[in-house]
Amino acid sequence: MANSVAAQESYDVVIVGAGFSGLYLLHKLRGLGLTAKIFEAGEGVGGTWYWNRYPGARVDIESQEYSYSFSPELEDEWVWSERYATQPELLRYVNHVADRFDLRRDIKFDTRVISAHFDDGSHRWRVQTHRGDDVVAKYCVMATGCLSVTNEPRFPGVETFKGNSYHTGRWPHDGVDFTGKRVAVIGTGSSAIQSIPQIATQAAHLHVFQRTPNFSVPAHNGPQNPEKLADWKANRDAYRQMARESGAGIVAVEASEASALQTPAEERQAVFEKRWARGGFALGGAFIDVMVNLDANALAAEFVHNKIRSIVKDPETAEILCPKGYPFGTKRLCVDTGYYETFNRDNVTLVDLTKGAITAITSTGVRTETADYDFDAIVYAIGFDAMTGALNNIDIKGRAGERLREKWADGPKTYLGLMVAGFPNLFLVTGPGSPSVLSNMMVSIEQHVDWITDCIGYLNQRQIGVIEATRAAENGWVAHVNEVADMTLYPQANSWYLGANVPGKPRVFMPYVGGVGPYRQICADIAAKGYEGFALGTDTPAG
Repeated sequence: MANSVAAQESYDVVIVGAGFSGLYLLHKLRGLGLTAKIFEAGEGVGGTWYWNRYPGARVDIESQEYSYSFSPELEDEWVWSERYATQPELLRYVNHVADRFDLRRDIKFDTRVISAHFDDGSHRWRVQTHRGDDVVAKYCVMATGCLSVTNEPRFPGVETFKGNSYHTGRWPHDGVDFTGKRVAVIGTGSSAIQSIPQIATQAAHLHVFQRTPNFSVPAHNGPQNPEKLADWKANRDAYRQMARESGAGIVAVEASEASALQTPAEERQAVFEKRWARGGFALGGAFIDVMVNLDANALAAEFVHNKIRSIVKDPETAEILCPKGYPFGTKRLCVDTGYYETFNRDNVTLVDLTKGAITAITSTGVRTETADYDFDAIVYAIGFDAMTGALNNIDIKGRAGERLREKWADGPKTYLGLMVAGFPNLFLVTGPGSPSVLSNMMVSIEQHVDWITDCIGYLNQRQIGVIEATRAAENGWVAHVNEVADMTLYPQANSWYLGANVPGKPRVFMPYVGGVGPYRQICADIAAKGYEGFALGTDTPAG
């Protein structure tokens, strides 16, 4: 194979995915004087924000924090219009970035990578696409995103429905008009919570099918506050550094060191109220013990329950919407605009699937154990095959033909969420085992891209051909990720953090809970020690 490899189109780096991570990586690699090519399945840049165009789609982190920090000029010239940017504005932003840094010339769109194989003889990755591209590169970087593969509906009869079916993760680019239609939304996760209030304003009648209610907090969205924008601009560098050193990578959370259990009840209630009024993830940072102590957590949960009861007029509906059976915040906390208020509308019905599960999709609608419902349209808001889905969809082979999906059959194993033992020169951006989805993705993306490009620069300066995580380091990191997770309440929920939303997926807690700041320091220390836990320049599998 080595001879055929030599004749193929060759790059220093092949990147899979043109979302926020792929674009920044391409920009950084050019700065190193390296050649790189991005293959992107979509017809444009944006990743998550290219695909997710469902009604009400918007970021759940304040706009200025959910943006690149690598270019002061870019930060100066782009002004966000809303506190929480909508999908269209985020897509305009990422297209502006692609144009501003002239990135499109090294991107091939509408091109899905089907395989990436490491050649033991040449120490090169051979990457092939569904369009017939066959290229080689010294390094391969998977910038495929954590929420890029939709979780497909598996109900019997899905294909028989004669109305229109939609998935929130693959929404038609020209939008959908539900005016006068009978609509079902199946699921009550983040995309449902954002889209339901929008769909309800159009539909003749909307039925929401809920299996597990989610905790949701108000966004209190609106136009950008000029005073807040001025403060951000004046103190931007300090705020950016605070985010990098914080737990979640979000300054607006304003994480407190106070204990809920040690705070007097009246004062604790006032803290919760103030943070609810502020909106967004601020409530999650109210007290330091909420995510590690069940009694403290129960206080936060009951506060939200009481908010739901105060908003939703029908007491029975309110109770169905109150999340129970798992701790507050252990599933992704949702940020909404008018979600609970929507259930006060006469044209909205909540269906509690705990009293009768969906048994089938029929030609005319939805069948549960207790009733049949007729619809003109069904919206599947059932989420993603998170963290590992995109990687498992590519035939990735490492040393001696070892398949990544087989190595990960019992759950993903990585070192730092950045590399995998047995897969030399293959980097992951925000992979399992890193803070990724438990953080501001922009902060985590920039940290990973900076680490990867620094690593490649280090190797090239020293003419080192191969870097690979050792199995000992990988095993140690996996153990550490699990140990830290077990110190929190996160594993107590059947969340997509554990893959619980995908039938047959192994139950393994995938993100790193230790915090963005501590994780950054760990990565920096490892690099400073000459990439401790990695084998450099070896031709044999790392031990």
